[in-house]
Amino acid sequence: MGEPAGIGPDLAIQAWIGRRALSLPPFYVRGDLSLLAQRADRLGLKIALEDATPQTASAIFPKALPVVQTGPALTDRAGEEHSETAGSVVSAIEESVADVATGDAAGLVTLPINKAALYKTGFSFPGHTEFLGELSLKHWPEEKARPVMMIAGPELMVVPATIHIALKDVPSTLTTDLIVETAEITYRDMKERFGFQHPRLALCGLNPHAGENGTMGREDLDVIVPAIERLKGMGIDATGPHPADTLFHPAARRTYDCVIGMYHDQVLVPAKTIGFDDSVNVTLGLPFIRTSPDHGTAYGLAGKGMAKVDSFAASLRLASALANPDKV
Repeated sequence: MGEPAGIGPDLAIQAWIGRRALSLPPFYVRGDLSLLAQRADRLGLKIALEDATPQTASAIFPKALPVVQTGPALTDRAGEEHSETAGSVVSAIEESVADVATGDAAGLVTLPINKAALYKTGFSFPGHTEFLGELSLKHWPEEKARPVMMIAGPELMVVPATIHIALKDVPSTLTTDLIVETAEITYRDMKERFGFQHPRLALCGLNPHAGENGTMGREDLDVIVPAIERLKGMGIDATGPHPADTLFHPAARRTYDCVIGMYHDQVLVPAKTIGFDDSVNVTLGLPFIRTSPDHGTAYGLAGKGMAKVDSFAASLRLASALANPDKV
C-alpha cells in the first residue's frame, strides 16, 4: 500500500475500479482494509473490499479488492506527513517479499513510501531498492543479489550506476568495477526478462561533454572508458562515454536500448520528462520481480481524486509480463 497518507491508497482503489479498462492482472494489497475504506469514502468512490490471504486473493479479485491485513487498523490522514505508521509500511514490504519467496505472489509492486518518515523510526536504507536487496539475502541466501534501479518507459529505458547518494559523493563512489557490474546486470536482465536478443547500452559521461578529453575532469577517461572496454570484451554492446546533453533526443534514442547514467538525476530527469505517466521503476538484479510507479507519495494530491493511476497500472502490467516472459 505504500505510505498510508500518500496517494498509494488512492491508486490501489482506482486501479481495482478501472481494472477492466486498464487491462490489469489480478492483484492484492498488503495494508489496512479500514484505511482503504476510509480513503474510498473520502474520494467518493464505491468499492468492494474484502479481507484476503495471498492464497484466496485471486478468487476474490473479480468481485472485490483483496486486502491482506498488515499491521494495525489506521485512521486516514491523507496528506499529513507523520512517522507513526512507519512500522506498518516496513512490515508490508517485508511480508510482500515473503509472499513472493513462498510462491504466493508472482511479483511485487510497491506504492510510494516516504523515506524521511521511515528514517525517524530507525529505517537505515536509502530507499526501497536497497531495502529489497537486503530482504532478498534473507529469502534467497544462495543468490548473489545486487539491486539495480531501472526506469522503463515506452520510449526510454535508463539505469543510474549510483542511486540515492549526494551528488558530491558521486565521483568518489563511481568506479570501473561498479559501472561494469551495473551494466552487466542490466544487459543480463534485458535479455532474460525483457526479451532483448542483443541489448545496446549507451553509457553517459560524468562531466559536461564527457570531460572534453580530460579538460573537464579525468573520470570519463580514467574510470568510464576502461569500463566500456571491459564490457566490450565480455561481448556486451556498450558505447560511450556519451555527453548526456545530446543523448536523449529522438534520433539519439534510436541508437540504443538503454542508457547507463553515472548518477540519479542524469538519467531520471529525461526518463520522467519523456514518460512520466507511463514509466515504471523496475529493480533488476534481484531473484524476484519488483516494479513501482516512477513518482513519489504526492501528499498534496492524496484523498483529492487528482492522482493519476497510469504509472501504477503500467507497473502492474509490467510485473505480470515479467512473470510471464513470453508476454513482455
